[in-house]
Amino acid sequence: MATDLHRTVTVRGLTRSFDGRPVVDGLDLTLEPGQFTALLGHSGCGKSTLLRVLAGLDREISGTVLVPRRRAVAFQAPRLMPWKRVWRNVLLGLPGRPDRAVADRALEEVGLGHRAHVWPKTLSGGEAQRASLARALVRDPDLLLLDEPFGALDALTRIKAQRLVAELWRRRGCTVLLVTHDVDEALLLADRALVMRDGVIAYDTPVALDRPRSPADPGLAALRTRLLAELGVGEGGSGTGEGGSGAGGPEAIAVAGAPKSSPIPPVLTSHP
Repeated sequence: MATDLHRTVTVRGLTRSFDGRPVVDGLDLTLEPGQFTALLGHSGCGKSTLLRVLAGLDREISGTVLVPRRRAVAFQAPRLMPWKRVWRNVLLGLPGRPDRAVADRALEEVGLGHRAHVWPKTLSGGEAQRASLARALVRDPDLLLLDEPFGALDALTRIKAQRLVAELWRRRGCTVLLVTHDVDEALLLADRALVMRDGVIAYDTPVALDRPRSPADPGLAALRTRLLAELGVGEGGSGTGEGGSGAGGPEAIAVAGAPKSSPIPPVLTSHP
């Protein structure tokens, strides 16, 4: 494994406003190298904005953001160019003139090698999402950002896609940040689950369970209950983030209400 793989993602005092309203508001976050983190929260809480900042797609910020230079994003929509064959879609954006073999290797890794030559319109939803993953993996990212990549898939295809991502993460060892609305998905895949609320990380808990995991795993029940409460949809859950560690375990941290950092000049830096 390349030595520059081991890079920590560091965010300090990050603020991003739209029309004068802060969507991300003094956010602090650290992602350790090789860690799989799931980010939960209601629509509009700033999850996707944070992901876009980490991807380098949004620089209208204040605060400090340190990220690995090699990073890639897979979105909910596969965003394949319909006039390019699948293998050419995988190579989009790569510098120079990479050989088709580079795309073929990435497509084989996601189980789509036999569909490399076809047009995107012939792919199923699950196949299109795998092609999108291959396009991210071909960049050999140290940081892989996943913005609800399974949201448009049917239930069975979604399960297969989740297993594929878990296997790719195990094999490659990169840092992963998964934005999702699905608590079970977060608990099945991640080492750590975060809840974002009011533009900050309001709750942070480890998911210290053996892999592979199953939704029926009794160890997930307490974590699921706590996360649903933090999201305001559990039985009796207020979503305030108060009350200590609760069912999330002794290492869970409720951080809502923490003082927000003062705006500072923006810094967005990639590790070499």
